[in-house]
Amino acid sequence: MQAILVSPTGWANAAAVDIVYDLLHMMGRDDIPVGLGDVFAMSQSDQIFHLVGDCKYAKAIPHGSGGFLDSDTLYGLARDLPRSPRRYTAENSVKFGAPRDTDQPELRQPLALEIWTSILKTMDPGSKITVLTNGPLTSLAKIITRTNSTSFIQNVYIVGGHIRRSSLDEGNVFTIPSNKYAEFSLFLDPIAAKTVFKSGLNITLIPLGTQRKVSRFVETIKRLQLTRTPEARFVKSLLSRLYTLKQAHHRYRHMDIFFGEILGAILMAGDQRKLKPTMQEMPIKVIAEGIEAIDGQILIDEKHGKLVQILKNIDPMAYYDQFADRLGDEKQSAVLGSYDEQRKMWNTPPNRT
Repeated sequence: MQAILVSPTGWANAAAVDIVYDLLHMMGRDDIPVGLGDVFAMSQSDQIFHLVGDCKYAKAIPHGSGGFLDSDTLYGLARDLPRSPRRYTAENSVKFGAPRDTDQPELRQPLALEIWTSILKTMDPGSKITVLTNGPLTSLAKIITRTNSTSFIQNVYIVGGHIRRSSLDEGNVFTIPSNKYAEFSLFLDPIAAKTVFKSGLNITLIPLGTQRKVSRFVETIKRLQLTRTPEARFVKSLLSRLYTLKQAHHRYRHMDIFFGEILGAILMAGDQRKLKPTMQEMPIKVIAEGIEAIDGQILIDEKHGKLVQILKNIDPMAYYDQFADRLGDEKQSAVLGSYDEQRKMWNTPPNRT
């Protein structure tokens, strides 16, 4: 893994950077850089003062329970993670668009484009990057439009989008009743999605319909009960909480939409022979007309659409098994299991000889 880019245009806003830092610290990977993307979707920020803008699409995400409040705190479990020495800091640098400089520029939170540029500088000649996206495509679209680096990208795996088979096959933008057939990741920045799909990159799309085939909470939690690594226990706690909330209150009825993010990682790193993925090449087009009722929807367009690989099917049982196996691999397990473990370590005096 070269880097993680956080796009605040989706369910994870800037506060999620600290959670990413803590998870990396838990796994002993403080060497992985984390970049922060733009706060506003493409064409939504003010043309003169870029720190303000419109929330036309982001307003679809609930602000309280089941929305930003819970994602910022990882549904109350963020404090269980060990604390990383790295934390989010403001973008106080005129060079990168902020209104003033900071007295300690070395502490400024790196931006997504900075991290991307630094990765390109350290790449071996002839090597290429594979990109996995979970959420809005804002950062990837900015990379495409602001840097001449598409030739360095080998493949892009996009977890998102919805290809409907009938009028009853609806998307998941549940807070915008007029938009029945969009999926959140593409809806939250439709212009970015359109930019990425028109870029000519080799794209594999993992659509909502395929994600729904492997979104069984009980099956996943049952598999994780057989593993004992700290990361498996943490993920089990998180999924159990999401499942309990989904059962208890209507504000959490959408908890299964986050399951799809796991599928992208397993498809990239899993055993293809066991997963048995079925692909289909299709010409698609993303709607980005500035109309809330249709933006983010995908059309099959034989004449003007761009060809992408669509993940149609995957073996569900093999998927659940590989997810649990990956988290249960003790050879690459966490170096710090929890904040409590870290606190005990801090309070233990060093051995003296």
